[in-house]
Amino acid sequence: MTISTRKSVFAGLAAVSVVVALAGCGSAPAATPTSSEAAGGGAVDGFKPCMVSDAGGFDDKSFNQLGFEGMVAASDALGVEYKQVQSDSEADFAPNLTSLVDQNCTLIITVGFALASAAGESATANPDIEYVSIDDVVDNDFDGKTDAENIKPIVFDTSQAAFLAGYAAASYSADKDKKVGTFGGQNFPTVSIFMDGFKQGVEYWNAQKSDTIQVLGWDGTDGLFTGAFTANQDAINAAQGLVDQGVDVLLPVGGPIYQSAASVIRASGRDIALIGVDADVYETDPSVADLLLTSVRKGIDVGVEDAVNAAGQGEFDNTPFVGTLENDGVGLAPFHDFESKISPDLQGELDTISAGIIDGSIPVTSYLNQ
Repeated sequence: MTISTRKSVFAGLAAVSVVVALAGCGSAPAATPTSSEAAGGGAVDGFKPCMVSDAGGFDDKSFNQLGFEGMVAASDALGVEYKQVQSDSEADFAPNLTSLVDQNCTLIITVGFALASAAGESATANPDIEYVSIDDVVDNDFDGKTDAENIKPIVFDTSQAAFLAGYAAASYSADKDKKVGTFGGQNFPTVSIFMDGFKQGVEYWNAQKSDTIQVLGWDGTDGLFTGAFTANQDAINAAQGLVDQGVDVLLPVGGPIYQSAASVIRASGRDIALIGVDADVYETDPSVADLLLTSVRKGIDVGVEDAVNAAGQGEFDNTPFVGTLENDGVGLAPFHDFESKISPDLQGELDTISAGIIDGSIPVTSYLNQ
């Protein structure tokens, strides 16, 4: 599905779901448990949560890993066993879903936009199994609604947090070479939404400060992509191209591709800052902590954990969750080791901007609200 064909679906979800609480706490009626629950709030009989990864793998220290950690945390709390299968390519999606159905999974979580087609087919064919779709509403027939009632979408308006990251990057670059760069794995809406917000944040800085910080790697429609979500030579080449153009800050969007960017930054010998995505990469990957200005966080782990807990207690809720700054579904990580390298005024400015984004006085556009 293209970016444009999903706009109306996500716009509708954003309009009705921004105020929805985290997964499992929406306004839809809760299902009645079909079997007795274990003492102490444990899971209904036979509950088995399972997860299919995107191609990044469960150890990507980012997107897939966050989802997996959320499932593990909920499973431990419920006292149930879980199952995960890793996808190495798109060809693995449908077979992996079939394998989980065959293993009597009662809740299947699909990690990522790329899994939408296979997830929709599996959920439609298996109406008695509950599904959670991370980063996609699963509207494969383009009718403006999720394909099946047994699917709960968890999506994130990451452009809002990326806007803050763009502003911070511009601030950091203002007394340097006045160039910041970004590149992604593939031009999916869930990737470009980071780049959209980042660019808008830089432009907001320029407007507020009468500055001329350039954004390289994304023009608002297309940009620099590696073609995959792996830390490979293509990711190194993309990062190197931006570094060669003199960027002061680098935002790689696509799971482990940040590792390639980090290697290029170290080899350059320049004082280039790295921005992580999805998790607070400072915490998930200490090997790059000294390079990190900040990270654009998505509450994938929290959303998955709440969805699994609800389903495990017989209260699966298909109400879509849209993560925003207002409900803490997205956010900007601390500056950590860069605290002494940024302007002392920056955090206060970001707090004011965040409040403006929440109250609508500072508009941030993305495919979710166009």
